[in-house]
Amino acid sequence: MADLRSLFVTRLYQARLSELGGKVDPDELRASCYSIAEDDEAGQDWCEENGFPGYTSYASLTDLPWRFPIFADVVACLDAHVAAFAADLGFDLGDKALKLEDLWINILPEGGAHSSHIHPHSVISGTTYVAMPDGASALKLEDPRLPMMMAAPTRVKDVREELKSFVYVAPKVGDVLLWESWLRHEVPMNMAEDDRISVSFNYAWE
Repeated sequence: MADLRSLFVTRLYQARLSELGGKVDPDELRASCYSIAEDDEAGQDWCEENGFPGYTSYASLTDLPWRFPIFADVVACLDAHVAAFAADLGFDLGDKALKLEDLWINILPEGGAHSSHIHPHSVISGTTYVAMPDGASALKLEDPRLPMMMAAPTRVKDVREELKSFVYVAPKVGDVLLWESWLRHEVPMNMAEDDRISVSFNYAWE
């Protein structure tokens, strides 16, 4: 009988944000995201200038845990999840550690989307979900080998998840997703009438 194995596996981590300790009030987190978005004129200007739908604090604010204590609570939870994911990945971190590099808010209104991208210079990236109304877009993940499959046929529709070219993950409010930062991903168009709200982040090896 043939021996078939999966090699060079791409890992995806999904858990409840408070699963490993700590507590984050989802209502307070959502209210804080809106409060920051309303006051962040630099972020609003950046979104307008760059055609970003809705709001992101990515290019304007770097101190969310200092501005609102609830974001410090979020980071405390994330640190535990990132450590667990790094252990699963078998990383030998030596005398350095994976530390939070960036943390930012995303508010995506109806019709908004975030095109395919990666997070260069980071090791682990991810998102925790603050508001996911019915119809809100899932996260779309792309097989990193796709550009090298020039002559490969398409897969059958019911192929196993590990063999799909794209995987869609529909998280719930309070979930956290982690992946290695080189994994290309996107947020398809938000078809819900209400905002899709998330907090994304990068961890670097320092």
